[in-house]
Amino acid sequence: MPSRDDRPRAAVFDVDGTLVDTNALHVVTWWEAFRQAGHAVPTHEIHRSVGLRSADLVAWLLGEERAREEAESLGAAHKALYGQYFGRLEPLPGAAELLRHLAGDGWQVVLATSAGGQELSALRRALDADEAIKATASADDVSEGKPAPEPVEQALELAGVRPENAVFVGDTVWDMRAGSGAGVRCVALLCGGIPRADLEEAGADAVHADPAALLAVLRTGATWPPE
Repeated sequence: MPSRDDRPRAAVFDVDGTLVDTNALHVVTWWEAFRQAGHAVPTHEIHRSVGLRSADLVAWLLGEERAREEAESLGAAHKALYGQYFGRLEPLPGAAELLRHLAGDGWQVVLATSAGGQELSALRRALDADEAIKATASADDVSEGKPAPEPVEQALELAGVRPENAVFVGDTVWDMRAGSGAGVRCVALLCGGIPRADLEEAGADAVHADPAALLAVLRTGATWPPE
Protein backbone atom coordinates (compact mmCIF):
# COMPACT_ATOMS: atom_id res chain seq x y z
CA MET A 1 0.00 0.00 0.00
CA PRO A 2 1.49 3.39 -0.92
CA SER A 3 2.47 5.84 1.79
CA ARG A 4 0.38 8.93 2.37
CA ASP A 5 2.87 11.07 0.45
CA ASP A 6 2.60 8.80 -2.60
CA ARG A 7 -1.17 9.12 -2.86
CA PRO A 8 -2.77 11.56 -5.32
CA ARG A 9 -3.27 15.02 -3.83
CA ALA A 10 -5.82 17.61 -4.87
CA ALA A 11 -5.74 21.37 -4.43
CA VAL A 12 -9.30 22.59 -4.94
CA PHE A 13 -9.82 26.31 -5.58
CA ASP A 14 -12.72 28.68 -5.54
CA VAL A 15 -12.31 31.25 -8.34
CA ASP A 16 -14.24 34.50 -7.69
CA GLY A 17 -12.38 36.57 -5.12
CA THR A 18 -9.81 33.81 -4.63
CA LEU A 19 -8.03 33.68 -7.98
CA VAL A 20 -9.75 36.45 -9.98
CA ASP A 21 -10.52 39.93 -8.64
CA THR A 22 -14.30 39.94 -9.13
CA ASN A 23 -16.03 40.34 -5.77
CA ALA A 24 -16.45 44.11 -5.98
CA LEU A 25 -17.83 43.77 -9.50
CA HIS A 26 -20.37 41.23 -8.29
CA VAL A 27 -21.42 43.57 -5.48
CA VAL A 28 -21.96 46.52 -7.79
CA THR A 29 -23.81 44.55 -10.46
CA TRP A 30 -26.04 42.76 -7.95
CA TRP A 31 -26.77 46.14 -6.31
CA GLU A 32 -27.83 47.53 -9.67
CA ALA A 33 -29.93 44.46 -10.47
CA PHE A 34 -31.75 44.83 -7.16
CA ARG A 35 -32.16 48.59 -7.67
CA GLN A 36 -33.69 48.12 -11.10
CA ALA A 37 -36.19 45.68 -9.57
CA GLY A 38 -37.14 48.15 -6.84
CA HIS A 39 -35.14 46.64 -3.96
CA ALA A 40 -32.81 48.71 -1.80
CA VAL A 41 -30.17 46.23 -0.63
CA PRO A 42 -27.07 47.63 1.12
CA THR A 43 -23.81 46.79 -0.61
CA HIS A 44 -22.25 45.42 2.58
CA GLU A 45 -25.01 42.80 2.76
CA ILE A 46 -24.48 41.87 -0.88
CA HIS A 47 -20.75 41.56 -0.26
CA ARG A 48 -21.31 39.02 2.51
CA SER A 49 -23.48 36.99 0.12
CA VAL A 50 -21.04 36.82 -2.80
CA GLY A 51 -20.05 33.20 -3.39
CA LEU A 52 -23.57 31.84 -3.16
CA ARG A 53 -25.30 30.67 -6.31
CA SER A 54 -27.66 33.22 -7.84
CA ALA A 55 -30.95 31.84 -6.47
CA ASP A 56 -29.40 31.25 -3.04
CA LEU A 57 -28.02 34.79 -2.94
CA VAL A 58 -31.45 36.24 -3.71
CA ALA A 59 -33.08 34.04 -1.06
CA TRP A 60 -30.46 35.06 1.52
CA LEU A 61 -30.99 38.76 0.87
CA LEU A 62 -34.74 38.96 0.10
CA GLY A 63 -36.19 35.81 1.65
CA GLU A 64 -37.40 32.52 0.22
CA GLU A 65 -40.80 33.79 -0.93
CA ARG A 66 -39.37 36.73 -2.86
CA ALA A 67 -36.70 34.48 -4.32
CA ARG A 68 -39.30 32.11 -5.73
CA GLU A 69 -40.92 35.06 -7.48
CA GLU A 70 -37.89 37.02 -8.63
CA ALA A 71 -34.70 34.94 -8.47
CA GLU A 72 -34.75 34.16 -12.18
CA SER A 73 -35.26 37.74 -13.34
CA LEU A 74 -32.79 39.17 -10.82
CA GLY A 75 -30.21 36.57 -11.76
CA ALA A 76 -30.64 37.39 -15.44
CA ALA A 77 -30.24 41.11 -14.75
CA HIS A 78 -27.08 40.51 -12.73
CA LYS A 79 -25.69 38.22 -15.42
CA ALA A 80 -26.23 40.85 -18.11
CA LEU A 81 -24.69 43.63 -16.01
CA TYR A 82 -21.70 41.54 -14.91
CA GLY A 83 -21.17 40.26 -18.45
CA GLN A 84 -20.10 43.75 -19.49
CA TYR A 85 -16.87 43.17 -17.54
CA PHE A 86 -15.96 39.77 -19.01
CA GLY A 87 -13.23 41.19 -21.21
CA ARG A 88 -11.67 43.20 -18.38
CA LEU A 89 -11.41 40.68 -15.54
CA GLU A 90 -8.02 40.54 -13.83
CA PRO A 91 -6.38 37.72 -11.88
CA LEU A 92 -5.32 38.39 -8.31
CA PRO A 93 -1.57 38.70 -7.67
CA GLY A 94 0.23 35.39 -8.01
CA ALA A 95 -2.89 33.40 -8.95
CA ALA A 96 -1.67 31.71 -12.12
CA GLU A 97 1.81 31.18 -10.68
CA LEU A 98 0.30 29.51 -7.62
CA LEU A 99 -1.67 27.02 -9.72
CA ARG A 100 1.37 26.26 -11.88
CA HIS A 101 3.55 25.77 -8.81
CA LEU A 102 1.12 23.29 -7.27
CA ALA A 103 0.66 21.39 -10.54
CA GLY A 104 4.42 21.20 -10.95
CA ASP A 105 4.70 19.84 -7.42
CA GLY A 106 2.35 16.96 -8.21
CA TRP A 107 -0.96 18.40 -7.02
CA GLN A 108 -4.09 17.94 -9.09
CA VAL A 109 -5.58 21.41 -9.36
CA VAL A 110 -9.37 21.49 -9.59
CA LEU A 111 -11.67 24.53 -9.62
CA ALA A 112 -14.91 24.48 -7.61
CA THR A 113 -16.94 27.53 -8.52
CA SER A 114 -20.47 28.90 -8.51
CA ALA A 115 -19.80 30.27 -11.99
CA GLY A 116 -20.77 28.43 -15.12
CA GLY A 117 -21.12 28.85 -18.86
CA GLN A 118 -19.73 32.06 -20.38
CA GLU A 119 -18.88 33.47 -16.96
CA LEU A 120 -16.63 30.52 -16.16
CA SER A 121 -15.00 30.81 -19.58
CA ALA A 122 -14.28 34.49 -18.91
CA LEU A 123 -12.76 33.67 -15.53
CA ARG A 124 -10.51 31.02 -17.02
CA ARG A 125 -9.37 33.40 -19.77
CA ALA A 126 -8.50 35.99 -17.15
CA LEU A 127 -6.64 33.45 -15.06
CA ASP A 128 -4.71 32.12 -18.09
CA ALA A 129 -3.50 28.95 -16.38
CA ASP A 130 -5.44 26.21 -18.16
CA GLU A 131 -2.35 24.02 -18.45
CA ALA A 132 -2.26 23.71 -14.65
CA ILE A 133 -5.97 22.95 -14.17
CA LYS A 134 -7.01 19.30 -14.27
CA ALA A 135 -10.78 19.79 -14.03
CA THR A 136 -13.58 22.13 -12.97
CA ALA A 137 -16.67 21.52 -10.85
CA SER A 138 -18.97 24.37 -11.84
CA ALA A 139 -22.50 25.45 -11.02
CA ASP A 140 -23.59 23.42 -14.05
CA ASP A 141 -22.35 20.17 -12.47
CA VAL A 142 -24.01 20.17 -9.04
CA SER A 143 -27.52 20.33 -7.63
CA GLU A 144 -26.53 22.37 -4.56
CA GLY A 145 -24.05 25.21 -4.35
CA LYS A 146 -21.85 26.35 -1.48
CA PRO A 147 -22.09 26.26 1.52
CA ALA A 148 -23.28 22.71 0.75
CA PRO A 149 -20.23 20.43 0.37
CA GLU A 150 -21.34 19.10 -3.04
CA PRO A 151 -19.12 21.41 -5.18
CA VAL A 152 -16.02 20.33 -3.24
CA GLU A 153 -17.08 16.68 -3.24
CA GLN A 154 -17.57 16.87 -7.01
CA ALA A 155 -14.09 18.36 -7.39
CA LEU A 156 -12.58 15.52 -5.33
CA GLU A 157 -14.44 12.96 -7.44
CA LEU A 158 -13.07 14.53 -10.62
CA ALA A 159 -9.55 14.34 -9.17
CA GLY A 160 -10.01 10.83 -7.79
CA VAL A 161 -8.73 11.99 -4.40
CA ARG A 162 -9.94 11.28 -0.89
CA PRO A 163 -10.78 14.24 1.40
CA GLU A 164 -7.83 13.61 3.71
CA ASN A 165 -5.48 14.11 0.75
CA ALA A 166 -6.99 17.39 -0.37
CA VAL A 167 -7.13 21.05 0.55
CA PHE A 168 -9.69 23.68 -0.43
CA VAL A 169 -8.69 27.32 -0.95
CA GLY A 170 -11.38 30.01 -0.91
CA ASP A 171 -12.19 33.53 0.22
CA THR A 172 -15.69 33.38 1.79
CA VAL A 173 -17.39 31.79 4.77
CA TRP A 174 -19.42 29.79 2.23
CA ASP A 175 -16.18 28.30 0.89
CA MET A 176 -14.94 27.38 4.35
CA ARG A 177 -18.24 25.74 5.28
CA ALA A 178 -18.34 23.80 2.02
CA GLY A 179 -14.79 22.56 2.44
CA SER A 180 -15.26 21.64 6.08
CA GLY A 181 -18.48 19.82 5.21
CA ALA A 182 -16.60 17.82 2.58
CA GLY A 183 -13.98 16.82 5.14
CA VAL A 184 -11.02 18.65 3.61
CA ARG A 185 -8.63 21.10 5.22
CA CYS A 186 -9.44 24.69 4.33
CA VAL A 187 -7.17 27.62 3.52
CA ALA A 188 -8.71 31.10 3.34
CA LEU A 189 -7.49 34.15 1.45
CA LEU A 190 -8.30 37.69 2.58
CA CYS A 191 -8.37 39.17 -0.95
CA GLY A 192 -12.13 38.63 -1.15
CA GLY A 193 -12.67 41.18 1.61
CA ILE A 194 -14.04 38.90 4.34
CA PRO A 195 -12.55 39.38 7.84
CA ARG A 196 -10.05 36.82 9.11
CA ALA A 197 -12.10 36.08 12.23
CA ASP A 198 -15.17 35.18 10.17
CA LEU A 199 -13.15 32.87 7.94
CA GLU A 200 -11.54 31.12 10.89
CA GLU A 201 -14.89 30.71 12.63
CA ALA A 202 -16.28 29.14 9.43
CA GLY A 203 -13.52 26.51 9.37
CA ALA A 204 -10.31 27.99 7.93
CA ASP A 205 -7.23 26.07 9.08
CA ALA A 206 -4.90 28.79 7.76
CA VAL A 207 -5.34 32.31 6.38
CA HIS A 208 -3.17 34.19 3.88
CA ALA A 209 -3.45 37.62 2.28
CA ASP A 210 -3.79 36.52 -1.35
CA PRO A 211 -2.49 33.93 -3.85
CA ALA A 212 0.93 35.57 -3.96
CA ALA A 213 1.28 35.33 -0.18
CA LEU A 214 0.31 31.65 -0.23
CA LEU A 215 2.75 31.00 -3.07
CA ALA A 216 5.54 32.65 -1.06
CA VAL A 217 4.84 30.28 1.84
CA LEU A 218 4.88 27.24 -0.44
CA ARG A 219 8.20 28.31 -1.95
CA THR A 220 9.80 28.21 1.51
CA GLY A 221 9.13 24.47 1.61
CA ALA A 222 6.72 24.80 4.53
CA THR A 223 4.42 21.86 5.25
CA TRP A 224 1.21 22.24 3.27
CA PRO A 225 -1.67 21.84 3.63
CA PRO A 226 -1.78 22.81 7.32
CA GLU A 227 -2.21 20.01 9.83
